[in-house]
Amino acid sequence: MSRTPILERPIFDELQYVEAELYYLIPMAERPVNYTYEPPAGIPRHNGTYETRRLPIYNARAIAQDLSLDRQGFSLVSHSSSVRDFYDSEEVRRVYYPEAEKLLAEVTGAVKVVVFDHNVRNLERSQRGESNAKEPVKRVHNDFTAKSGYSRARAELKARGIKDTEALLQHRFAVVNVWRPIATPLQTSPLAVCDAASIAPTDLVAGDLVYRDRVGETYAITYNPTHRWFYFPQLRSDEAILIKCFDSAEDGRARFAAHTAFDDPTSPANAPARESIELRTLVFYPA
Repeated sequence: MSRTPILERPIFDELQYVEAELYYLIPMAERPVNYTYEPPAGIPRHNGTYETRRLPIYNARAIAQDLSLDRQGFSLVSHSSSVRDFYDSEEVRRVYYPEAEKLLAEVTGAVKVVVFDHNVRNLERSQRGESNAKEPVKRVHNDFTAKSGYSRARAELKARGIKDTEALLQHRFAVVNVWRPIATPLQTSPLAVCDAASIAPTDLVAGDLVYRDRVGETYAITYNPTHRWFYFPQLRSDEAILIKCFDSAEDGRARFAAHTAFDDPTSPANAPARESIELRTLVFYPA
């Protein structure tokens, strides 16, 4: 399957957009390292330096029906949840995880879906030190790499006692995030997603994401003028963005859809802090 741009130029030029600052990694000689917690004295939280690029971010609502996880690496779906309190991790796991697994099976045709992680984001709660919320990430990144897509999938499947782990990993699978606001309409720090077909392999820089008990690997992204950015303004809680962060297939289908939160210049000055949740899932396709 060939890598094709998201839209033909004449259609693309008709889309509305906002201009906003996005933060890209400046190319560096050493390997990027980011800590998820306050590191020991003398060690910086991250060793990368980021540059600001002011870019158009296009309103994707007019083309939502044309977007595909396999072509652009992201899509918009309508989906209502029965969860009453997304800050209640137990309720999220008990109610939202099965809901998302069913949704992704229907959307992708997957034979098996496993939700393995989630984050709730709320800047105000994070600044108050509440452990059940993190702040939005305002650096261009992708959650998994060509290496960590496999290693994380293997670890999560084995942790669940799934005996056919290696057999599952011999067939095509993907890591797909399910991202949605939990208070609407979303007005601050919306999510921008980059058309995966506009990202060159050389734009992806693997780095360490250091946890207290393990080290993961993610991609930081360096700037390329070919990148095409999109968002869905005024996103509602009955809508979700699906983002492909890894695909084991290397046949031209989208594999890594970079994304970032950004400051929307049209957001009201008194708009409330963004409240959102993202699930990370393993999606296994038919053999």
